Amino acid sequence: MVKKSLHNPVYFEEIIHRISLLTENTPQRWGRMNASRMLTHCDLVLKVALGKIELPEINIFFETIGAVTKVEMQIFNNGIPRNMPTFRKLIVNFECDFNASRTNLLNTLKDFRTASENKALPDRHRLFGKMTEKDWGFLEYKHLDHHLKQFNV
Repeated sequence: MVKKSLHNPVYFEEIIHRISLLTENTPQRWGRMNASRMLTHCDLVLKVALGKIELPEINIFFETIGAVTKVEMQIFNNGIPRNMPTFRKLIVNFECDFNASRTNLLNTLKDFRTASENKALPDRHRLFGKMTEKDWGFLEYKHLDHHLKQFNV
């Protein structure tokens, strides 16, 4: 079973290609976000890995669920469930320009790749707990894959 990661150039380019297939009017299969909002949401999530957005502390119950979820995703290589709750800071409920959102996400992806190559990703995540470079690449791939599937690309 292949575990795709943004650290692998093949899967990194796959994500870039899938993003290029989106249009402003690509319909979503589930959820409330349009394509522009989804791109902005994914950009914000990647910025957490870059230390540009700090998530609020959560209680030990949710930290435990997050740590268990991370391990379960790694063991079974499964994806993110639909309509999963997210941190308020990462919810995009405002209008976004499609082209700007896509450009911002692509730039942030490049920044993520550089930070990863320089071993500059954080060693903790508020929800998932202790993180390695490998964890970041895997989980960020899974998150982007989840939302690109949401738009059937």
